[in-house]
Amino acid sequence: MSDYRAPLADMTFVLNELAGLAGIAKLPGYEEATPDTVAVILEEASRFASEVLDPLNASGDREGSRLLADGTVKTPPGFRDAYLKYVENGWNGLTKPVDFGGQGLPQLVAAAVEEMWHAANMAFDLCPLLTQGAIEAIDLCGTPEQKARFLPPMVAGKWTGTMNLTEPQAGSDLAAVRTRAVPQPDGSYRLFGQKIFITFGEHDYTENIIHLVLARLPDAPEGVKGISLFIVPKVLVNADGSLGARNDVRCVSLEHKLGIHASPTAVLAYGDHGGATGYLVGEANRGLEYMFIMMNLARFSVGMEGVGLAERAYQRAVAYARDRVQGRTPAAGAATIIGHPDVRRMLMTMRASTEAMRAVGCVTAAGMDRARRSRDAGERKAAQAFVDFMIPIVKGWCTETAQEVTSLGIQVHGGMGYIEETGAAQYYRDARIITIYEGTTGIQANDLVGRKTQRDGGAEARRVAAEADNAARICAAHADPSLAAIGRNLADAVAAMREAIDWVVGEGGNEPSAAYAGAVPYLRLCGLVAGGLQMARAATIARGHLDRGEGDAAFHTSKIATARFYAEALLPHARPYLHAMTAGSAAALALAVDAF
Repeated sequence: MSDYRAPLADMTFVLNELAGLAGIAKLPGYEEATPDTVAVILEEASRFASEVLDPLNASGDREGSRLLADGTVKTPPGFRDAYLKYVENGWNGLTKPVDFGGQGLPQLVAAAVEEMWHAANMAFDLCPLLTQGAIEAIDLCGTPEQKARFLPPMVAGKWTGTMNLTEPQAGSDLAAVRTRAVPQPDGSYRLFGQKIFITFGEHDYTENIIHLVLARLPDAPEGVKGISLFIVPKVLVNADGSLGARNDVRCVSLEHKLGIHASPTAVLAYGDHGGATGYLVGEANRGLEYMFIMMNLARFSVGMEGVGLAERAYQRAVAYARDRVQGRTPAAGAATIIGHPDVRRMLMTMRASTEAMRAVGCVTAAGMDRARRSRDAGERKAAQAFVDFMIPIVKGWCTETAQEVTSLGIQVHGGMGYIEETGAAQYYRDARIITIYEGTTGIQANDLVGRKTQRDGGAEARRVAAEADNAARICAAHADPSLAAIGRNLADAVAAMREAIDWVVGEGGNEPSAAYAGAVPYLRLCGLVAGGLQMARAATIARGHLDRGEGDAAFHTSKIATARFYAEALLPHARPYLHAMTAGSAAALALAVDAF
């Protein structure tokens, strides 16, 4: 068994060297996020993840959350106490507005901190993750009264939040939502319906839960244009902020799941006893637009879940490989399995993939900060275009890659990886959901094809490709053979990405079915190149430090070696992805529906 230790050296490198933390700290409102201050925050977060959250991960998986006879939910032993420590230490309000009790730090800082929570105990962090999104939606779309009433206790972590989209008959198709909201004389609404798959829809952490619920008004048009968003507290809140009567919303069951057992996934019933009181957020029939504020932040965070789980699986696999004596290696004879070439290949795949995902996620987070706070309107617009393009990649590519990394973690363990005792299987089970919730990989890929590539004629996709091509040229021209190899392989992958963009905009635009059939390979190709771009930048920067005799030579040497592995072992998959989307999409549609 291994203990989680946050990869602070790599996190610090990524934040400072790739994501430009010093520049983010110059944006209005982020002045306190200096590299020195952030280093202290990361140290404290690392300690909390290792000492409080990680020790509960395996026991929480075994125990799970339980629905009691009175309709309340009991989380696993230690989880509530951990949550109370979490909010006491101020982690819940890390990026939230200072006006409501938060610390107002950049999303870039939160990305690194969240990775630690996800790695140490993803099931625990799902509750704060959803609360962050609910806070964001109320802050941007709520009335001044709603903000004053709900945000301070949510930012403080005294109350938590959820997002309620899915219904039994409406999975990802939100046009099929049927929960009703009936106007009342006092301006409130009564809600009737059922929502499923509600993460932490009921729990014992806090005295109140603020549900954000999609529902239809009586005169709403059909489809997604007729959906409104409502605040529905578990316990009604009086005008003075005190708690009143229990609202008419109940947890009627908990789902039995493959993983994330400590996270209660609830079925919530609204209005079984006269209607659940709710309050309209923003304008009627614009609920889906508002909910996407939550969803985009949640989708980014889910992508970072992939990074955290991959890192944890890698650490456990390395620890096992260092200890397990098995067979004989060509170089050393009898030895631990870390000496076996194929085990080294698997560990390098896990390491390189994780470092690339971390870099892509953090650079995207920095884009989010620039889109919010840059003084220049043009810079804000450009940053937002980049973020819009990258969100489905962070969500889709990072989570799909995490499936492969956590699976390799089991493979490194051999037969013991299939035994729950080692802990390797939990990361694989927990990771399986992240490609599904907050929009499946197919949904992310369709978004990347339709809204994020075809809509602007491929402009932002080509800008990202050009940036990667420039990084490839810099590497290719370097005297260091490792950098030259990185440059050659990245250049070929960029060429494949450009062909893919042209196909999506051209032939794919003329034949939508073919474009969407090839959407997932397109997403994975774009993610692979985005990772290659950041790994090439990292190698170039590390080489510069070595040439100048700066910093940790061992770290920078390892960074170059890992980047070269990514370039030579992983970037060559770009061409097969291109072939799968351009040639394979037609074959995917060749079989008649009746033939399945």
